[in-house]
Amino acid sequence: MKLLVINPNISDDVTALIEAEALRSASAGTELIVRTAGHGMEYIETRFESLIAAGAVAELIAEYASVPETAHDGGTTAADAAAGSAVDGIVVAAFGDPGMPALKELVDVPVIGITEAALCAAALQGQRFSIIAISDRIQAWYRDCVERFGFGGRLASIRSINQSLNSIGSVQADFKETLLALSRQAVAEDGADVVILAGAPLAGLARELEGQIPVPVVDGISAGIRMTEAVVSLKSGAHRGGSFAAPPVKVRRGLSENLDAALAAAQSAQLSATA
Repeated sequence: MKLLVINPNISDDVTALIEAEALRSASAGTELIVRTAGHGMEYIETRFESLIAAGAVAELIAEYASVPETAHDGGTTAADAAAGSAVDGIVVAAFGDPGMPALKELVDVPVIGITEAALCAAALQGQRFSIIAISDRIQAWYRDCVERFGFGGRLASIRSINQSLNSIGSVQADFKETLLALSRQAVAEDGADVVILAGAPLAGLARELEGQIPVPVVDGISAGIRMTEAVVSLKSGAHRGGSFAAPPVKVRRGLSENLDAALAAAQSAQLSATA
């Protein structure tokens, strides 16, 4: 199994954290392709920043998920997208899931965000969960995301760091004790049965805090990898109808070659299946 793991922000140090936790979490035999957004923000806190990140994620999905593997070695071009897929599943590795669920319409392979994966993992382990986040500003976007996935009634709280960050890559080291205290407060004061450590900058922290928080702790990257592996293994089939079917054919302009080819391939597969 081969998974494409995308960091929707432009921080290479965050990508390194994502890759380290993804490698620890992946099953034997799972190959990972880890990539960083080609444009966007250092880290994502708002709805608008998420909107920008979504486009960058779509470009990477179009490049790696819809073009045969030989394209990356110069053997084919993006126009050959309909010939096959280079990966079996895709993980969007930013809490808040930029571009989700719309990205599911672009390709035939499962596209899973770490938020939806973490929420599902938390829901399987307890009735109510709390999210621990890296900033106060990020809370509104996270709350929107929880509601969109239908888990609003199970959200106990969102607690967050309310201090300026020195570096997005050093959040764990700089605020480990703060994050631990917030997690314990979520359990003691908010009634959380499960704690989710939100965001790629916190990837791997759940392992370090094992045993120090009195409820299950979910790491978004770990949940994203394992949930995507599970969905790929289910072999449930592609969306050929319903709201996640490929977008209808219409005039378009200004798309990159990769994105245009990926969209054309999705539409072609859709038309063939319904003919």
